[in-house]
Amino acid sequence: MPDYLNKIKELEDLIAGSKYNKRTQHAIGMYKAQLAKLKEKEVTRGSKKAATTGYSVRKTGDGTVILVGFPSVGKSTLLNKLTDAESPVGAYAFTTLTVIPGVLDYKHAKIQILDVPGIVQGAALGKGRGKEVLNVVQNADLVIILLDALHPEHLPVLQKELYDSNIRLNKKKPFVKIRKRAKDGLRIGRTVLTPDLDDETIMTVLKEFRINNAEILIRDPIDVDDLIDVIEQNKSYVPSLIVMNKKDLVSEQKLAAISKQTNYDIAISADQDSDFVELKELIYDRLRLIPLFLKEPGKEADMKEPLIMFKDCTIRDVCSKLHKDFVSKFKFARVWGLSAKFPGQRLTLRHMLKAGDVLELHVK
Repeated sequence: MPDYLNKIKELEDLIAGSKYNKRTQHAIGMYKAQLAKLKEKEVTRGSKKAATTGYSVRKTGDGTVILVGFPSVGKSTLLNKLTDAESPVGAYAFTTLTVIPGVLDYKHAKIQILDVPGIVQGAALGKGRGKEVLNVVQNADLVIILLDALHPEHLPVLQKELYDSNIRLNKKKPFVKIRKRAKDGLRIGRTVLTPDLDDETIMTVLKEFRINNAEILIRDPIDVDDLIDVIEQNKSYVPSLIVMNKKDLVSEQKLAAISKQTNYDIAISADQDSDFVELKELIYDRLRLIPLFLKEPGKEADMKEPLIMFKDCTIRDVCSKLHKDFVSKFKFARVWGLSAKFPGQRLTLRHMLKAGDVLELHVK
């Protein structure tokens, strides 16, 4: 085993064998910082390799969903049922050797769904083609973890591989600002309590990353792992769905037990089911998509073909999606709907829109 893998295992064992409390907090923080730096070197190597192997897909449509799972879990079958793709299907491992795209057309949204090769344990550190696959996942708007009802124990393995590849599932990026300075040491300010993260631990972790002079402002409750993520600034915060496939192969009693074990979102039989409306609705909702309607000045709004955007989008986001020059040529916009104080309110690029809003853009 290479030296760096031995060091990674040594640190992981140290962390796993240490009981977290006030006395050990800063030591564990230092171990975690050292571990993060080692793993980041490996992920960076994998990302550079992936960039040269053609293992990338251009994002298209209104959102990108990636199917993640062990080999032969049923990703290709599910992709073919949901979209117009023709991904190879076979009853053996590693049927899919490249990234296969398909498009799900639902509620006027064009949702890109990608079928990637199966992930195995150790993928984040290079086993199989795991690094290339996980590099693609980082650019997703939603991750679907597809599990086999006969192997629910695969869930924590997949979650760990995704975590080790800098993917943070169902988490929001914490509000922590680190402003480096030339001198005066470290100054820490908080607007919330962080019972699992004291000043000594914060300083230990920062110094491990060679940050010796900085102002730190913490506005969200965080732990040492969150702090390291903020320092590294290379994490992807992505929503996810857990889909249990092959439910027809287990009893209802067993499926109920699996539900408690994995807390899955939905159970399906990709080989048998012909109606995936509930799953499509879950995908749409978890992507946080909303419809907006466009209106030309002096004309009626087009209420038949909505523009699909992500929730909490701004007028700037709409302009960017419609045309590359609309932001630079923007004059003002008028808005009708829930986000406007009154019908036809004149607003700027920073205004946040809500579902069902009607938008009239005025550009130079």
